[in-house]
Amino acid sequence: MGVSAIVLAGGLSRRLGRDKALEPFEGEPLIQRVIGRLSRFTDETVVVVNSEARGKELPLPHDAVIAVDIFPDSGSLGGIFTGLTAARNEWGFVVACDMPFLNTDLILHMLALRSDYDAVVPLLNGYPEPTHAVYSSACLPDIQRRLEARELKIAGFFDDVRVRTLSEVEVDDLDPERLSFFNVNTPEDLARAVTLAEEGR
Repeated sequence: MGVSAIVLAGGLSRRLGRDKALEPFEGEPLIQRVIGRLSRFTDETVVVVNSEARGKELPLPHDAVIAVDIFPDSGSLGGIFTGLTAARNEWGFVVACDMPFLNTDLILHMLALRSDYDAVVPLLNGYPEPTHAVYSSACLPDIQRRLEARELKIAGFFDDVRVRTLSEVEVDDLDPERLSFFNVNTPEDLARAVTLAEEGR
């Protein structure tokens, strides 16, 4: 499909208290589950990390591209920039490494909306979900300007590019429980995720 999976894996997992990318989930590290789900729709995996050492400690497919932050300490905006820069495709589907319930129908719908836009971003409760979104490499110059100015809010560059937002109605039609956006940030989140997985979600 000419789309790269861009997985952000540079976080420190402070709230969970251990490395969430490596956390066992349904018999595999969480990051492997995320990559496996995205591999159905993408032909390349780019994993963004904050150091080469971090990249080496992750259990990644042999053909995954490990991309070290170009703008260190720049949060998810820096990760998106690094991932898009490293990707061989024009388009990247960006997610965090701790999202175990990525929804096939929602992903395919978002990818189908790329024409005539530079990004496809869901809106929930009036706010964008920029780490479950599709970005074109056309966004790179505008992201770079924000990074150089240390303006790190991801949605800050949306005014500079053509963004197709998904309304809550569109999201709910395909993912009524909104589990696509579930992040494992705390021990409580992990416990809930395990329960949901046991229920077959």
